[in-house]
Amino acid sequence: MTEPTSLQTPNVLLHERDALGVHRLTLNSPASFNTLSEAMLAALQQALEAIAQDEQARVVVLGAVGKAFCAGHNLKEMRAQPELAYYQKLFAQCSRMMMAIQKLPVPVIARVQGLATAAGCQLVAQCDLAVSVDSATFGVNGIDVGLFCATPSVPLVRNMHAKQAMEMLLTGGFISAPEAQARGLVNRVCSADQLDAQVDELVNAILSKPREAVRVGKALFYQQREMGIEAAYQLAGQTMACNMVHDVAQEGVQAFIDKRTPTWRA
Repeated sequence: MTEPTSLQTPNVLLHERDALGVHRLTLNSPASFNTLSEAMLAALQQALEAIAQDEQARVVVLGAVGKAFCAGHNLKEMRAQPELAYYQKLFAQCSRMMMAIQKLPVPVIARVQGLATAAGCQLVAQCDLAVSVDSATFGVNGIDVGLFCATPSVPLVRNMHAKQAMEMLLTGGFISAPEAQARGLVNRVCSADQLDAQVDELVNAILSKPREAVRVGKALFYQQREMGIEAAYQLAGQTMACNMVHDVAQEGVQAFIDKRTPTWRA
């Protein structure tokens, strides 16, 4: 990896965008299993906002160090302030960070090297794509301490079938990486020594496509998912029409007609 930028914090490393436009974020609190403490949430928010302003950004890879990808909220920190107003503020802060991932104009790939539980599983579900080692496990087990994983349920049920999500939420049971792939939570599962190669394969596939088409496609994907089918078709049709008149699509279609490789601006 390249050297971190000035946005490096004790909790999150934001590595300098490489020449191809790839940003790499690393959760860097292995002693706490990369829990989403207030400091971790703030660091992630800062990093995501910085990337959102980078017009040269193409892809974000979100990884972690240590045994866990992310073990959810920091329960010790939460227990120390047993006040409704504090909890409302904390969960709103977490939701803003999760939505910042969705609102980014570039895809975010979760690089899952270990356990992802509760809000950590939510983080995986919130990312656009996810690659996991075969030894990782996933769960939304807040119910085990009397806390239904309400906010994690939001992206979880948008990734897998409702009854599969509900079983995890109600029982606190964990699933393996292959099960997570079968249920739609992750895209790819591989051995630990192949994790970076699998992530890079997805990164390179995205980099081979024009940034503008990826940007409008990601935005449309999430907008139409929340609509009724008629409104979704209306929005999708308008999006495709606007995409089609853009230079990238005009060049891509002409290249197809000419039987040549398209030439796109970065």
